[in-house]
Amino acid sequence: MTYLSPSKLLRIEKALRSVSDVEGDFAEFGVALGGSAILIASQCRARSIPGQFHGLDVFGMIPEPTSEKDDPKSKSRYAAIKSGTSRGIDGQQYYGYRDDLLADVKDSFAQYGLTVGEDGIFLYKGLFEHSWPTVKVNSLAFAHVDCDWYEPVSYCLGAIAAKLSPGGVIVIDDFHDYGGCRNAVEEFLAQNPSYKFEDGANPVLRLEA
Repeated sequence: MTYLSPSKLLRIEKALRSVSDVEGDFAEFGVALGGSAILIASQCRARSIPGQFHGLDVFGMIPEPTSEKDDPKSKSRYAAIKSGTSRGIDGQQYYGYRDDLLADVKDSFAQYGLTVGEDGIFLYKGLFEHSWPTVKVNSLAFAHVDCDWYEPVSYCLGAIAAKLSPGGVIVIDDFHDYGGCRNAVEEFLAQNPSYKFEDGANPVLRLEA
């Protein structure tokens, strides 16, 4: 249900615990099969401060990396996906090729006792720049950014920063995997010195309280 390594999941859990007293909702940009989204939504429901979970994804074929700030590795990865030859977890069908990925993800949430559309859990299908403006959220305490390429990562960071509460965190999945993601994060940090960079398998950007 997730491409994330155990070390990345543990860092997400640690980041979630660190915002237990921070006001705001939780969000994930790049839901894929829903594994990390289920973890994040569960933690959102369990904490004492009221909040909702918002998961955003195209729930289909990942968009192409089109920026000059994306590296050859990113473009090679997309070419493999587009060709139809990419394999999923344990050799299964790659999630982007599924006929109704959104329905599959909703079913996965249900297996863990979480009902999408209820319980303060919402999923949004479409490009981030189209779906995020429709999300009703006053503030964020936590956000997970797992969208690979320069342009979506850059957009997400700006969108999150406009809503993130002091003490809130952003976990970045692809910083050490794809150059476009790394470029977007480094530009964001240069423009937003109030964020502390905590390196690791999936770095954490923490807005100082």
